Amino acid sequence: MTLIATSRDRGIATLTLDSPANRNALSAALVGELREALAGCAADDTVRAVVLTHTGSTFCAGADLTAPPDPEAFVGLMREIVALPKPVVARVTGHVRAGGLGLLAACDIAVAGEGSSFALTESRLGLAPAVISLTLLPRLDRTAANRYYLTGERFDAAEAARIGLVTVAAEDVEEGLAPVLDGLRRASPQGLAASKELVTATVLRSFDQYAEDLIARSAKLFASDEAREGMTAFLERRDPAWVR
Repeated sequence: MTLIATSRDRGIATLTLDSPANRNALSAALVGELREALAGCAADDTVRAVVLTHTGSTFCAGADLTAPPDPEAFVGLMREIVALPKPVVARVTGHVRAGGLGLLAACDIAVAGEGSSFALTESRLGLAPAVISLTLLPRLDRTAANRYYLTGERFDAAEAARIGLVTVAAEDVEEGLAPVLDGLRRASPQGLAASKELVTATVLRSFDQYAEDLIARSAKLFASDEAREGMTAFLERRDPAWVR
């Protein structure tokens, strides 16, 4: 089964997360296919920019707890999006949870529809948004990061735009996306690559400096008794033992 659908239109490649049965969760297979699709876009001179979108009501539910990707593979995926010499634009019309926010934040521009919702749910599972901090913290308002990292509260597209997670919160996502894609089509390939290199340089340095430590921290949390209880409770649709 193919988990990433691809299409082309006037220089824009659209990569669609197409695993609605598990809410486009980050499985090892989905991460691998998306990395391959991005590499194909990088090598294709006819592709000016990439749109990353989804089928179903969820953009990405975070890690697939039944078949999680290797943390290094997911970090590699996020870094490849940031380093891709072509802009990557997220088109979101549904829910984004946990690791899905790291994928979203790796994109250069994000347009979210009014039905979108967002939550960093890791703390409720005995985990932390460790590796996704590489893309999230450079984007998020620090006060908002403090709140949503700790509480796991859900917030909407307008709030996501206010705190820097998304670029545009649009009543109609296609209307919000249109001027962005028009601008990218009018820009030269060299101009886009050089401009993106400027705005992503700091983020790429943080990958080089902190990724190894954050991968180890994430692995330690996932292996803990508390995280096992949190993930089991989530899969069994019950409160974990620490909820009072």
